[in-house]
Parts: sequence; C-alpha cells; structure tokens
Amino acid sequence: MNKPPCMVWLPADHRLLGDHDHQAPFLVLGDKYARAVRVGAQAQPVVFPLAQPDQIGELLQLVDGVMLTGSAANVHPSHFDEPVLDASLPLDEARDSLTLALVKACVAQRVPLLGICRGFQEINVALGGSLHQQVHTVPGLLDHREPSRVAHDVQYAPVHAVQFVAGSVFQAWAQGPNAKVNSLHGQGVARLASGLTALGHAPDGLVEAFGVSGASSFAYAVQWHPEWRCLDNCLSLAMFRAFGEACRARQSERLSQSADRCTNEEVGIS
Repeated sequence: MNKPPCMVWLPADHRLLGDHDHQAPFLVLGDKYARAVRVGAQAQPVVFPLAQPDQIGELLQLVDGVMLTGSAANVHPSHFDEPVLDASLPLDEARDSLTLALVKACVAQRVPLLGICRGFQEINVALGGSLHQQVHTVPGLLDHREPSRVAHDVQYAPVHAVQFVAGSVFQAWAQGPNAKVNSLHGQGVARLASGLTALGHAPDGLVEAFGVSGASSFAYAVQWHPEWRCLDNCLSLAMFRAFGEACRARQSERLSQSADRCTNEEVGIS
C-alpha cells in the first residue's frame, strides 16, 4: 500500500465577494500559499473550510503540520484589549476564532507550525502578545506597507534587510547574518508574547521573525512573505524544506502510532 501524502492544514479566509449590491460569502485560500506548501515543503495542502474551534483536536490528528497564511484582513484588536483604530480596514473574526485556538493546540501537541504575515501576528496574539495596528504611525518605525496599484513583482520585491540572531535557524537558512525581504504589512508586533523568542529584526527594530521558545517541533513565523516564488529564494526554500521535513517526521510518528493501535486492537490489548 502506498504511503499517504504528508498533509498541511491551511486556514481559509472569510470574505464577501462580488458587486456591492450582490455580495456573497466565500472561503478563500491564496494560490501562492498552497503552491509553496506543495513545491517548497513537498506536502499536500488541505483546507477544512467550516472547521470550528471545538474540532481542532480531531482535525489535527489527520494532518502533519499547520501553516497560518497571510491575509488582507487583520487580527481583531479586541484579542489584545484594544479598540479598532481604523474601521475601514478589513477584519476576519471568523478566522480569528479558529486560528488563535489552533496556535495553542499546535504548540501543546507538538504539531509543526509555520506562520506568515497575518499568521505571524496570530501566533503572537494567541500566546499573549499585542500588535501595532498601524506601524507607520508609530514614532521611529518605518512604513512597512506595500505600494498600491503596482505589479505584484514590485509589491513583493525585497525592500529591507532583516538581521538574524547569531546561531539561529534563520541565520543557517539564510547562509549569513541577514537577508533582504519583502514587506507588505500594516500591523506588526508591539509586545512580543512571553512564549516567543525574537530571531530577526528589521532596521527599525521591528520583530520580523520569531520561534516558539522551547518548542520540541518546528514552530517559527515571519512577518514577510517567503511563499512568493519560494523556489527562487534560498532563504525561503530552506525554510519550506525544513518545515516539510518536520511535517514528514510527524507523519511517520503519527502513522506508527496508528499502526500500533491497530495491532493492539487485533490482539485484544487495551
């Protein structure tokens, strides 16, 4: 029997699409995220479109990793005890209700976890951190937003360096102390959660990469977008390859445990 594919759970965004008078709800996953999992991590991306928080435990038993994607929507500031500063910016409370609980479950159950942009922010908030809702308005910080109405190649072009902590996995993946990355975010880390360790910073000091402190499996996140043409960037490819290796290690463990349970049931061992 062929070995089943290694599977990575990606959350869907909740959006209203269509003309203003004829909008309908859609569940959305960006192609570039699914494709990066497929070609970069060499795993099968999966979506559980209507997953609820109380189903996380049973759904995690079916997958080998979780990747929290970027999104046009921001994490609702009520999750870090702040009011909404700009009501015109999109929010996705349905996604919040799932992903914030999903982060905690992944850490507790040692499920490989990779966060990108919004996913990076979700991990920080889920573990008790807070966000700058508008980084560009904070004294001393740069404007990290992408230019509007330009080609994607311009939006996703590298624009600033990230300095990595010496000896960190990011320094190893980058094959050097720093790397130039893209920048397409309006929010950013204000207070880093106590369970996280900063591993990379932008020139203005903003946290751009972190790991879950003491994690026994892959548990890292970045503020930039490594999924964009990940095969063309050595840092991005190394990151996705490492994530994929961690997912395959979990798959082997998961399948082995499943086989042991089946054997025990066949011989009547409880």
